[in-house]
Amino acid sequence: MADSAIPASAPATAPEATPKPRATENRSTTPVSTQFRDYIASGWAEREEALPQAREQAAYAAERRARISALFPGKRLVLPAGGLKQRSNDTDFPFRAHSAFVHLTGWGADSEPGSMLVLEPTADGHEATLYFRERAGRDSDEFYANPEIGEFWIGPRPSLAQVAADLALPAKGIADADAVIAAADADTLVVRETDRGITDRIDEARAAAGAAASAADSAADSAEGEVAATGTEGDAELARALSELRLVKDAYELAELRRAVDATARGFEDVLRDMPRILAHERGERLVEGVFNGRARADGNAVGYDTIAASGPHACILHWTRNDGAVADGDLILLDAGVEVESYYTADITRTLPTNGRFSDVQRDVYEAVREAADAAFAIVRPGIRFREVHAAAMAVIARRVAEWGMLPVSAEEALQPENQHHRRYMVHGTSHHLGLDVHDCAQARRDLYIDGVLEAGMVFTIEPGLYFQPDDLTVPEQFRGIGVRIEDDILVTPEGAENLSIGIPRTADDVEAWIAGLSS
Repeated sequence: MADSAIPASAPATAPEATPKPRATENRSTTPVSTQFRDYIASGWAEREEALPQAREQAAYAAERRARISALFPGKRLVLPAGGLKQRSNDTDFPFRAHSAFVHLTGWGADSEPGSMLVLEPTADGHEATLYFRERAGRDSDEFYANPEIGEFWIGPRPSLAQVAADLALPAKGIADADAVIAAADADTLVVRETDRGITDRIDEARAAAGAAASAADSAADSAEGEVAATGTEGDAELARALSELRLVKDAYELAELRRAVDATARGFEDVLRDMPRILAHERGERLVEGVFNGRARADGNAVGYDTIAASGPHACILHWTRNDGAVADGDLILLDAGVEVESYYTADITRTLPTNGRFSDVQRDVYEAVREAADAAFAIVRPGIRFREVHAAAMAVIARRVAEWGMLPVSAEEALQPENQHHRRYMVHGTSHHLGLDVHDCAQARRDLYIDGVLEAGMVFTIEPGLYFQPDDLTVPEQFRGIGVRIEDDILVTPEGAENLSIGIPRTADDVEAWIAGLSS
């Protein structure tokens, strides 16, 4: 990796955007002479300014903005994309814009750090404007000296006109956003968790505006606190509304989720084809993770979340993401992984696979019990039922099967009573969560629209029951200990019932064995 090029001494003209302070100045060798600056600014070909056609999702994003606008008449809505997050010294994590920003702009993996969408209230709704740091001219110091945004460092960046045409959304330079933030008042709402700096500045401006207004009314002593509380409460209301806006997916979102599922299926097959190499390596779980991540980068943007590649007893650890263990012949490996495509929509799929291609009798019993629970949950999905009923259907099977194996101190029927729940020892997580731009999508939606909500056509969520028998759990017969199984599929609610979007990835024990045999032949 090349060294950061922040100059050792300040240039004569301040850059348009100042890099974050990093420990780089003592090793910088970037020239600062006038001759160098003049020479590097000259001799460049003219840029071509062809404007793109609006991307497919632009029309969908505009419709989403209209729906949010209708919910917040007279309110200024500020949605930052977020900025780069430091990984170590002068390296950053890959940038990912906030999902609410993406949903209302249509700007996904090609979005710019530090951008901000503002919906300014008008007489008949809102006027939307996208603010971002436009590309620097080649006569600018930041062109060659700013490793965050300089084109010498990160490549060509779009112009305001290009982004405006691409997203069918008016665009302005990031410097113009300062006036918007400074004008914040009690009628300004912000997505708080995205950009701490913007949130703090808006809070200060709202407090100042409230204090000034209250002083005019001779009520300065109490007004500032009231304004801050009102603003914060309004921000929470905005966050809920933006989450709830994503509960039902539109046609574009569903197509993107199908693309993510298809890419994920190819990633699972890549892993199975590479199983001989994985079995031979002392940290085979790392190879599983790497092989799948390779597919995610080849066919999408990245993985939608940290891959879980849990072999043997590690499969009993629900969020095992260290992935540093061996993959042993005869064990099961639980692979929970999803490809995120360039629009940021992600799949979330789990299969539990026999590493030698064949389930043992006990492994098969556990696997088929989990599949039975998943099938029971899927069977009831249709518009009009409560989301929580999906979980209840899976739990009825789980309780019955662990009771049959002698693991419960009470009957299955007694265990299922709310005051008991003994069977949950072996599956403490829920059966389903919404899926979309976030792997756990719509998480800030109100309870009565989420867990207690009524299913509608267009909703997408997981069904993912499991059984996890810890190696040291003395309530479990010895032959079951150390076995962990989860089967997870991505489910679309249709007008007539439901569709399993990931049904193409084999699920039954027999089909899994045939799948592995076919890929290894």
